[in-house]
Amino acid sequence: MTFEFATPPRILFGPGMVRRAGELARELGRRALVVAGSRPERAQPLESALQAHGVDFETFSVATEPTIELVQRGVALAQAGHCEVVVGFGGGSALDTAKAIAALAPAGGDPQDYLEVVGRGRPLPARHLPVVAIPTTAGTGSEATRNAVLGVPAAGLKASLRGPTLMPKVALVDPELTYSVPPATTASTGLDTLTQLIEPFTSCRANPLTDALCRAGMARAARSLRQAWAHGRDPVAREDMALASLLGGMALANAGLGAVHGLAGPAGGTVAAPHGALCAALLPHVMAANIAALRAVRPHDPILSRYAEIARILTAKSDAPPEEGAAWVQALNAEMGIPSLGDHGFRREHFPSLIEKALASSSMKANPVALGPEQLADVLEHAMQEFR
Repeated sequence: MTFEFATPPRILFGPGMVRRAGELARELGRRALVVAGSRPERAQPLESALQAHGVDFETFSVATEPTIELVQRGVALAQAGHCEVVVGFGGGSALDTAKAIAALAPAGGDPQDYLEVVGRGRPLPARHLPVVAIPTTAGTGSEATRNAVLGVPAAGLKASLRGPTLMPKVALVDPELTYSVPPATTASTGLDTLTQLIEPFTSCRANPLTDALCRAGMARAARSLRQAWAHGRDPVAREDMALASLLGGMALANAGLGAVHGLAGPAGGTVAAPHGALCAALLPHVMAANIAALRAVRPHDPILSRYAEIARILTAKSDAPPEEGAAWVQALNAEMGIPSLGDHGFRREHFPSLIEKALASSSMKANPVALGPEQLADVLEHAMQEFR
């Protein structure tokens, strides 16, 4: 057994923790670029904390999912302001943008030099700005990962910058920041969290440390996602989901993902849909496809036992077979009104290009069983249909 485990050097978790952001940023620099989400007014508690500790800052608002052009504008702003630290405050888009800016600001350069799949895939520069990552949704776990996903409109897909310098210096997770997240966003980001616990748990690169994180995170998501969606200010449910998201980020950073993310990346470059919503629509069908493929080609594979364990965690039934886990997710999608791929404007003529790009993605390499073009087309066909 050999594995590496990477994590942010400091993780701070708990209600009201955002008030410590000023002192933490001040330890890293006097001038900060705050990368905030589409509602930068939500960053007021952060800005007050920075001001209280003498940190000068400029705010860069991220209203869309990150693209190469957006990152280039952020890099130029960080350079012009002589920023010494980047503070990401928002959902996965804001955090990924912050991480990409921090990685590229000292040396500059074209993000395409470093993007995988569609870029030149060069290693990121060793010089980078430190990042304080503060999520305001329970979704991507980007506060604990070593990649940043960027849209590449010209190629019709999303691709990752990837490398150790993208790991935030500080992950600060305050569940209270998620209280105002709308139900629909809570649902899609929460199912992204669940995906990022299930895929590393069934990944071919899973290890004992990521297994423990995934088990703990799945249990919290199973008991609290529905409650957080229905009662957004429930402190226990929001704490569970914030922690589940952090655990999922740590797990995927070390064990990889799978076919859900392999498909979601190019799907997000094809239609304008949030990443979490695409993962939510794909998750039950990828689970079902993986289980069916394993039963057909490797009926005694230990991964089937993992899918059975997932089903037991999700359903709270001690004898649940693997397929009941996928059915539980399908039913939850229907209850929470998760849109299908078709609802996002996806069409069958998109299938061939998407499948070709998915098969080339890094996420697909960690899937527990090889899924061919016909199996992926079947997944997409099912994900096109309304959840019932």
